Amino acid sequence: MATFGTLSDRLADTFKQLRTKGKLSAADVDGTVREIRRALLDADVALPVVKDFTAKVRERALGDEVNKALNPAQQVVQIVNEELVAILGGQQRRLQFAKNPPTVIMLAGLQGAGKTTLAGKLAKHLVKDGHTPLLVASDLQRPNAVNQLQVVGGQAGVPVFAPEPGNGVGDPVKVARDGVAHATRAQHDVVIIDTAGRLGVDAELMKQASNIRKATNPDEVLFVIDAMIGQDAVATAKAFQDGVDFTGVVLSKLDGDARGGAALSVASITGRPIMFASTGEGLDDFEAFHPDRMASRILDLGDILTLIEQAQQAFDEEEALKVAEKLATEQFTLDDFLKQMQQLRGAGSIKKMLGMLPGAGGLRQQLDQFDEREIVRTEAIIQSMTPAERKNTKLLNGSRRLRIAKGSGMTVTDVNQLVQRFEQAAKMMKTVARGGMPQIPGMGPIPGAGGYGGGKRQAAKGKKKSSGSRSGNPAKRAAENAAIASGGPVPGAPSTPSGAGFGLGGGAPKGAPSEEEMAALQKFLGR
Repeated sequence: MATFGTLSDRLADTFKQLRTKGKLSAADVDGTVREIRRALLDADVALPVVKDFTAKVRERALGDEVNKALNPAQQVVQIVNEELVAILGGQQRRLQFAKNPPTVIMLAGLQGAGKTTLAGKLAKHLVKDGHTPLLVASDLQRPNAVNQLQVVGGQAGVPVFAPEPGNGVGDPVKVARDGVAHATRAQHDVVIIDTAGRLGVDAELMKQASNIRKATNPDEVLFVIDAMIGQDAVATAKAFQDGVDFTGVVLSKLDGDARGGAALSVASITGRPIMFASTGEGLDDFEAFHPDRMASRILDLGDILTLIEQAQQAFDEEEALKVAEKLATEQFTLDDFLKQMQQLRGAGSIKKMLGMLPGAGGLRQQLDQFDEREIVRTEAIIQSMTPAERKNTKLLNGSRRLRIAKGSGMTVTDVNQLVQRFEQAAKMMKTVARGGMPQIPGMGPIPGAGGYGGGKRQAAKGKKKSSGSRSGNPAKRAAENAAIASGGPVPGAPSTPSGAGFGLGGGAPKGAPSEEEMAALQKFLGR
């Protein structure tokens, strides 16, 4: 979510200063609210939204809920989170499907906002939910818009209704009306109408979009807005609301590097919910919009729920059970390792998934440098091995490793590093499967953990140390060994009482009360 990266960093720095204070004064709250206002304005959030947002945060931060809190800084973060959720629309809003199919969804927006690509993404998303969508090419103005929709439809595996070639030829209103009729005959339960856009808002654009809406009577009109267009987002949204009206908003290009805060203003200014977000160029880079999860991402609190949902879609439960079984019986091989990596790739961008973890904002530089092609290279090395080599890495001598390196286009060093990492990972996983605690590279042994049996070695080492005197003086060493053998006191040893810990169990220490004194004490206490 690169679009809100700068805003996240600014807010994180603001809250970091609060955590050093045990109690917040009015001056502390005002300073925090001032920094939040600057961060939001810097991110292109609309001024009316910023004023309303900061006023609510200030009012609540000065209230009793913060004054009585054990941790005022965390309470302020919670208030900002709740108010962010509010300006993002409050609750998630799902598509409303028609009682009698087909459900008609019309896309509207400026040229370049990504409507055509988004039509394919939405269609693929609906196919996953068991729907049978039809794409209708009603953008007959932009050059090659019809061809682009046909390509996108082919990639999504969805049919496209395109009776006109476009490029200025054909009536878009008639195509939209005929598309709905065709969907009814062909028993498609959803129709997605791609409409034309302009570089700016004009009367002709609004009239055409309004006519398509009247002709098709759509159940949903989705306004597609580019998250990177800055303050124009609010003016454009208001113009489309007045000219066409829409039921929901879709944010596109959320993976861009622009400030993008104006997109946060749309739901608050128009009163229409944000329903979907496009987070990349691929057709799978599309997700339902959850205001609470987006607020958590902006505040660098993570988005674990979305991460879990993506993992559940990608990972095969039966395969996971088989891997767990193999780990328990120490039969985990490079083939299993390869399958796990392929499932991980199927879950989507690893960089994006890591970015959903709490505190990932502090690792943004490392995430930006992360090369996802490393997994492809690892797959190439493993796939260059024979089945026997994958099953038993001990077969990999020098000549075999050279052959694998040439076959995968890598170096022998790369092969060596992969084998070493796999053996370390397998060793750690086997330890966990047996109920032990693995010794993590770069960290010492964990006290009290089963791990690799380091405790036994230490115990054995300790016994060896205490077997006799280690004095460098031969006469002294002989005397000390003789004393140890006879069970007597060791010459020169400290005169501390023997026994259990804390000085107990080793006889009465010096200065302890006698039996007569103890009897007198008990009589005094009335016992």
